[in-house]
This record gives sequence, C-alpha cells and structure tokens, in this order.
Amino acid sequence: MRDTTHMDRALDEARAAGARGEVPVGAVVVDAAGRVVAQAGNRTRELSDPTAHAEILAIRAACVALGSERLVGHDLYVTLEPCAMCASAISAARIARLYYGADDPKSGGVAQGARVFTHPQCHHVPEVYDGIGARASEVLLKTFFRDRRTASE
Repeated sequence: MRDTTHMDRALDEARAAGARGEVPVGAVVVDAAGRVVAQAGNRTRELSDPTAHAEILAIRAACVALGSERLVGHDLYVTLEPCAMCASAISAARIARLYYGADDPKSGGVAQGARVFTHPQCHHVPEVYDGIGARASEVLLKTFFRDRRTASE
C-alpha cells in the first residue's frame, strides 16, 4: 500500500509539472515512518536550470528540511527512471530505497544507459524497485509529448 500511495503523490507532482509546461515527472521523499519529507515536480524551464529535475528538487528540499546532506533511511518515489545525474544524486544522498514508475530507454541511468548504481565508483547503491505506477506514468508522458507534437504542427 505504501508504494502506491506515495507514487500517487509523485504522479500528482508530475501532473502539476505537465500543467506548467514541464516534462511531467514527479518525486517524493519519504522517511522511515512513511511520512512525506519533500515532494517536487520538474522545473527546468521555469527555473532555467537543467538540473531542476523532480528528483534533485525533492532531494534538495528534504536535505534542507532535515538539516543534512544525507537522507539515510529515506525512500524516493519518482514517476520516471532517474537519469544518470539524478541517480548520482540519489547515491550521494544515501537514499535507502528508490521506487520508480516508467522505464526511460532514452535517458535512464538506473536500468538503462549509464546504469550508475553498477559502477565501481558508485559509493552507495539503494534498493531499487521499478514498475510502481508505470502505466500511469507512461500515459502521462506519452500524452504530454503527443500534445506538444500536435500543437507544433
């Protein structure tokens, strides 16, 4: 139950990001007791910041809230497989468990592409659970990009 409840909140963040014209990705950081510490959606365009991915923003907010650069014992729920940059941040923050929805064959950095957590230079490897809310995440992303293509025609 915990997996889907927090992924639903991440999906809400993704929908809000899409409504702002951002790629619809959302993330939620949860403590060991299951309480939400931080949540965010993509804001790369709004902030003119290529690092303002949902995962990075949620990790930053959680670290500020806790007064620490580490999120030991915390979980991260994200609607899309993290890219290599976000996977590196997840490792650096010492996230305990990563739950993600849709696979990202183009830019993923966990199960696809760079596979950051398999590198010997990776200092911390979280437990990874994929496919949580995958269908809803995929539909949201596909609809967003289809609508953008249609609008530009």
